[in-house]
Amino acid sequence: MSEKKLSHWSLVIGHWSFIICLLSFFSSCDRDYVPKPRGYFRIDIPEKNYAKYSPGDCPFSFEIPQYATVVRDTNRLAEPCWMYVKFPRFNGEIFLSYKEVKNNLNKYLEDAHTLVYKHTVKADQITEKRISNTNNVHGVLYDIGGNAASSVQFFATDSTKHFLRGALYFNTTPNKDSIAPVLDFIKKDIQQLINTMEWK
Repeated sequence: MSEKKLSHWSLVIGHWSFIICLLSFFSSCDRDYVPKPRGYFRIDIPEKNYAKYSPGDCPFSFEIPQYATVVRDTNRLAEPCWMYVKFPRFNGEIFLSYKEVKNNLNKYLEDAHTLVYKHTVKADQITEKRISNTNNVHGVLYDIGGNAASSVQFFATDSTKHFLRGALYFNTTPNKDSIAPVLDFIKKDIQQLINTMEWK
């Protein structure tokens, strides 16, 4: 075969190779892209050990876990026994506000109910569960589903003298999927707080 014919066949093969590569490139662009599901950081859950918290100047006590700390509310509008149970590891806190009952329990009950149901805009659902323990502590625990700012709220009272309200907040944009494991974990701490609460 002459040199001229070899050169011609080389050009033809090269030309078709280029066309095949070009076609395979464009056909691969038509594939559907399936994004990976969004992942969240792994959360290390500590062991649960509780200790009694009993502020000398407040008429109540309860147990908190070792990974929580209590900080008084220093806002100028705060009352003496208002405080935060903080969970630094989880960027969350339970805000507690205490009120002395003086023939005004119904007002406190209505206020607690109103504050919970302000979250209906973002909440999927709100469930109410009656709570009580053997220390004359009675009340309601509110489980607020969805992306509401507060996922759990509660109030506890002896009906005659004491009223304590609690609300759990995370210092992050509400996202029920990302906080779900931590929320389930801290719900147990809230239950322990309620179960061990005592009036002084």
